[in-house]
Amino acid sequence: METDFQAFVAARSTALFRGAFVLTGNREAAEDLVQETLERACRKWRTIAGKDAPEAYVRRIMVNLANDRWRRFRRLDVTSEAESGDSAAPGDEFGQVDNRDQLVRALQQLPMRMRTVVVLRYFHDLSDTEIAADLGISPSTVRSQLARGIEKLRDQIPALSTPSPQRHREGIR
Repeated sequence: METDFQAFVAARSTALFRGAFVLTGNREAAEDLVQETLERACRKWRTIAGKDAPEAYVRRIMVNLANDRWRRFRRLDVTSEAESGDSAAPGDEFGQVDNRDQLVRALQQLPMRMRTVVVLRYFHDLSDTEIAADLGISPSTVRSQLARGIEKLRDQIPALSTPSPQRHREGIR
């Protein structure tokens, strides 16, 4: 069983870290979240390994822990600094880092369930039914939370609202 858990950690820790980073907004908190998630998963690994989808179970542990942290920080009334609306030029690697930081900060402004739905859809590439099963909500709730979350992100980051050049060309005949 121990080797199964080690194989799981080796295979999935990078994906868990990406999701944790987007949920928490910074590297240190994401590392702590992944570590705590894996610690809890290790303690229950025999039960988790027997499930149909152990990764979904571990992801659920991570989301619940992130929710707990968010509630704790929300009580502290932590506010983030406003970001400028500058967008990076193509090929500008430093500008791309700024854009990613701006996106993570915008995600932090979303309510936790909405943020979780957006992260699971776009960072873990899960379907509505998979997200609904992970979070214990209906697929229609997933779709409404996703639509509202994307709309709020577009309001916070206007560059997300502008159509891409490829999309624009597709509409011209």
